[in-house]
Amino acid sequence: MLIDPMSEVFDLIEIKGLMTSGFTVPRGRAWVARGSLPPILKFFAVVRGQARLAASGIDQPLVLEAGDVAILNNQAWLEVRGGPTDQVPYEIDVASARYPLDDDEGADLLLGGHIALNAIGEALLLQALPPVGHVRAATTSVPLRVRLEQLLDEVTGDRIGSAFAIRQHGQLLVLDMLRVYLDQVALPPGWLRLLTDERLRAAVTLMHAEPGTAWRLESLARAAAMSRTAFATHFRHVAGMPPLTYLNHWRMLLAQRALREGNDHVGALASTLGYASESAFSTAFKRETGDPPLRYRKRVREEEARSSQKNDHGLALTTARKAGASVAVVTQRDQDA
Repeated sequence: MLIDPMSEVFDLIEIKGLMTSGFTVPRGRAWVARGSLPPILKFFAVVRGQARLAASGIDQPLVLEAGDVAILNNQAWLEVRGGPTDQVPYEIDVASARYPLDDDEGADLLLGGHIALNAIGEALLLQALPPVGHVRAATTSVPLRVRLEQLLDEVTGDRIGSAFAIRQHGQLLVLDMLRVYLDQVALPPGWLRLLTDERLRAAVTLMHAEPGTAWRLESLARAAAMSRTAFATHFRHVAGMPPLTYLNHWRMLLAQRALREGNDHVGALASTLGYASESAFSTAFKRETGDPPLRYRKRVREEEARSSQKNDHGLALTTARKAGASVAVVTQRDQDA
């Protein structure tokens, strides 16, 4: 099976959808969930009911209907409201709203999570997305709604392997969200727009499949069934850069992954990626990342080791606190209080 360029980029940036929060509020009850956000790519999905979302990067609140998802790109704070506007709302802390959830058909039911990326992914995806993206279920097909229901079923079902299933559905939810979002908005020039351009797909696929080939504009234009001039003009308009510049950027991204994950000799890596010498590759790599290849490998591995230790410590603290955590299901008693 051929791997399309978008899938290759998703593999490269190690995109992961992680579910982190969720809450239920009975129909007819006013509520508000708010809190500060870390500098990450976060999303909020309305599975049932309706909500009004405000964030630091937008002037007017978004109205989220059932099946809608909001993607928050590096926002400082978030506020989501629901229910009647003439009641004193029940307060929910976004950071502490956790499963399990009440699967009540009449309730407002929201799920939250974040999109985990490696350093390459942060550089690519965070630059390509707006501060707040609104994925509207009403203008798309069934799959996004189905994915949310599947996710909810696993969250509330308490079945064997549910944690694994939640991770997989979270991954696919991210893909569904981005597919829908890309269909709904006019993208600015950049890699996301390039990877969704049908006229350039054949040429981009060639560059991704054989990055070490000394591609010429004529060959790439022929693959796209365009003249050399028309191809170069259209590519720059869509990608924001010339074709061969994009090819060099792609080679550098592959080199960063190889240096992070493998132990290949720099000379062998240079040859695989189409550079005439190790020196030429090292110069290009340092110009792109600020470090020579071996120094880059050492630095990122040390950073990943420190990050892993920090995550292990955080997981231990979270596990220790779970026994005393309250369930984020708003009841009539809560509302009356």
